[in-house]
Amino acid sequence: MKILNHDIWNHEEIHPWKIVEKTYPGEQNALKETLFSQGNGYLGFRGTFEEGYDGPKHCSMEGTYINGFYEKSSIHYDETAFGYATHTETMLNVPNSKKICITLEGEPFSLGTGQIMAYGRDLDFRTGILTRMVTWKSPRGKTLQLKWERLVSFSHPNKAILRLNLTPLDFDGEIIINSMLDGHVMNQQATKDPRFGSNLCGQPLKILESFQDDENAMLLQQTINSGLILLSAATNRLYTNCSYQADQTIKGRLMENEYSIQARRFMDIQLEKELFYADGKIQEKDKLIRLWKSQQLDKKGAQWKILKEKQEEWLQNFWSQRDVLIEGDKKQQQGIRFNLFHLLQSTGQNGKTNISAKGLTGEGYQGHYFWDTEIYIMPFFLYTQPDIARKLLEFRYHILPKARERAWTLFRKKGALYPWRTIAGEECSSYFPAGTAQYHLNADIAYSIKKYWEATADEDFMQTYGAEILLETARIWMYIGHFSSEKDGQFVLHTVTGPDEYTALVNNNYFTNLMVSQHLAFACRYSQELKYKAPTVFRKLSEKIQLEEEELHIWQKASENMYFPPKNDKEIIPQDENFMEKTVWNFADTPADQYPLLLHYHPLEIYRHQVCKQADLILAMFLLHHRFTLEEKAANVRYYDAITTHDSSLSTCIFSILYAEIGEMDKAESLFQENIRLDLDNVHDNTHQGIHAAAMGGSWMSIVNGFAGMRTCRNHISFSPVIPKNWDAYGFHIMFQGNVIKIRITGHETRYELIRGEGLYITHEEQSIKLTAECPIKIMERGGGNGRTKA
Repeated sequence: MKILNHDIWNHEEIHPWKIVEKTYPGEQNALKETLFSQGNGYLGFRGTFEEGYDGPKHCSMEGTYINGFYEKSSIHYDETAFGYATHTETMLNVPNSKKICITLEGEPFSLGTGQIMAYGRDLDFRTGILTRMVTWKSPRGKTLQLKWERLVSFSHPNKAILRLNLTPLDFDGEIIINSMLDGHVMNQQATKDPRFGSNLCGQPLKILESFQDDENAMLLQQTINSGLILLSAATNRLYTNCSYQADQTIKGRLMENEYSIQARRFMDIQLEKELFYADGKIQEKDKLIRLWKSQQLDKKGAQWKILKEKQEEWLQNFWSQRDVLIEGDKKQQQGIRFNLFHLLQSTGQNGKTNISAKGLTGEGYQGHYFWDTEIYIMPFFLYTQPDIARKLLEFRYHILPKARERAWTLFRKKGALYPWRTIAGEECSSYFPAGTAQYHLNADIAYSIKKYWEATADEDFMQTYGAEILLETARIWMYIGHFSSEKDGQFVLHTVTGPDEYTALVNNNYFTNLMVSQHLAFACRYSQELKYKAPTVFRKLSEKIQLEEEELHIWQKASENMYFPPKNDKEIIPQDENFMEKTVWNFADTPADQYPLLLHYHPLEIYRHQVCKQADLILAMFLLHHRFTLEEKAANVRYYDAITTHDSSLSTCIFSILYAEIGEMDKAESLFQENIRLDLDNVHDNTHQGIHAAAMGGSWMSIVNGFAGMRTCRNHISFSPVIPKNWDAYGFHIMFQGNVIKIRITGHETRYELIRGEGLYITHEEQSIKLTAECPIKIMERGGGNGRTKA
């Protein structure tokens, strides 16, 4: 693939707990808007300037997003067919409440004019506060010092707050502050890049009510098609010893609270602005208004202090057991904390929302949720904050009725088929070869349920949600696959697409077959356990979904008799049944500017070659590691790496994990270096469209599963640690079966310490260890611990 070496940070300070910008971003403004984005899992703001951007249009994308708030629109096909997705759901860009414009005696403040005397911006992962400080001289020579602080509250998900301090340094005169609630917003339009933009036209939100007084502005709006309502509001407080007048105006969808201030040299002016958003269904209108009124600014003006203190406490608790420490590499230390902070900011935690491919930082993929959640993002939460992992799985139960409808549409039978991409549960992929045909999503969800159950022993979840998902999703494999007489009665799956989207509609994709085999086996195993442990629960569930005993028997048979394409004499396992018959892509003659291939070659040209967009078989070797030998992993990671473009941001982390496992640390570290700062360094040249959430989750896996070698299998956890050559040490916490384990790894020893819990057995390399609170374990590494034995 094409690797870009942008010097994004201009040799600026690399801080372990912040991203810091000391120069005006200029042409990199849209990229920096993504990187400085803030959110709390429900509400997200791109890191745009409050006053707006006065520069080329393509260098800025204003964006405020509500997780799960969407508009529904029809998908247009000139040639259609039965079962195609009919509608898409698009996460909406909602009214901009943070907008503040400033004029100095008629001169508008803009960083695109005048002279920037001093500039600095930083986002602190410990407080969640975005700070910007500017000293600016107007074209007529008036100098103004400004400081913005912005916080999106984790403790109050509907709230954000910003504070503006400004001081005239060399003049007395009128300063006008216009604090706005701007409803004139639209989504980005579709482009030639299928990953970005939407086909929504015009204003997707109509006004139901509005309200304004000397402090407040409120818009209550409704979508045209999806039947959702949104309340957006701003409450202002001005603090200054200067005299001023306040006024309010409404210009269509734009509401302004204007403050005309007779400013005096060196006298401070402060505006505190609380932002509020809440969404719901049309019948919940009065509820939203009551919620807004109950959370308005404290009359004493202490809201900033209150929210800031709560934010710091909330994040201190988060980092106390979710931080990853890297000693010896400042850029990678910053990178992992940046990634984990953005995962936290972007992940829904209410059981009704999820995490989109771009989080709440941009409109790529229309804000859709994918399999990224279960395979790449959930592991971080599962092993550090399992209550959030549970909520992510509860989302799948929330949309289970839609998955049942999709299965009925395609198969006219019972069961559930989850949508490849969605917000509210409807299949939104208009390109079925790389969408609906990725049936493996059902097995991916089942895999995550299995991992969650094994790590938490949460029977309440399994009996309330998990078992029903597990059984309903298992049913579809009997419609997609069959026992083939051509394969001696083995179970085969035809016309499917695996994770590699450069290979579509194939027979017996190895990843899919293996994940399905486990899905069916676990569905049968857990059914038997539930029948024994909670017979009444099992009976009621069986009656609800009309489960027949014969289904379980046929699932077990299919699992035990699954067909897998055989490996050759060089240990190479075909990605699918016919993969090795194809010609290898001509990489030598493919220009660097022709990557990603999907933007420059017709899908059929790509499909007929041996070329992979991302890890496929290699992903199976990580997820179901016990099903492969070390020799098979070594042979295949080398073979498939040579034919993989890594055009997908989901790819390098998985290859890095496998390279670490087979002892090839140079390759593991090289791929990790690309992954850990993929957004910070704009490796794929598209971070301006939003973060790559799955890659961020992958960076945590690369450290914990790759370098530390953590694996879980049923009720057991093991580690096989190595350390990158440039690191002095690294450490992290893991939650497993009610225990919290602190792990620290250096070049000479590994230390395991039980922070909380009753204790458990762990495996280090091949050594079984009883870990208790009374006795931390230190293990001296053989040969300095700098690498596993190569396969």
